[in-house]
Amino acid sequence: MKPIIDHIQITVKDLKIAEPFYDKLMPILGFDISRKIKGRVEKHEFDVVEYLHPLLLFGINSPREAFKNEEIHRRKPGSLHHLAFKAESSKEVDALFIKIKEIGANIIEEPKFFPQHGDNYYALFFKDLEGIKYEIVYENRE
Repeated sequence: MKPIIDHIQITVKDLKIAEPFYDKLMPILGFDISRKIKGRVEKHEFDVVEYLHPLLLFGINSPREAFKNEEIHRRKPGSLHHLAFKAESSKEVDALFIKIKEIGANIIEEPKFFPQHGDNYYALFFKDLEGIKYEIVYENRE
């Protein structure tokens, strides 16, 4: 087996807040917004918005009613710490930074080298409107 991720589903606090942000973010990350689908999974009581790409399906889900008021925190057991998308060059990281900043993302770290992760590790860190952390990274691993 190759370690390739097929799909990612992230639970957000409020789809009404999250969906407009992700509608802007996902095209920056290479997704075709016209391929977005929405649905409801009655058995598990959640609504879902899915952004389709031939290499990855990315979805945002509504929370269970019992959890909708809980704080998002990436250090809770079982939580997503952050999700990193791979860029093709450091110049691409720089270009994406400008676009991501324009859509209102909370920039945590502007693009730069992070030697603690490797000599060639160049990245940008940001959060969505609800505090979910993402990264755009380029690292020449050759």
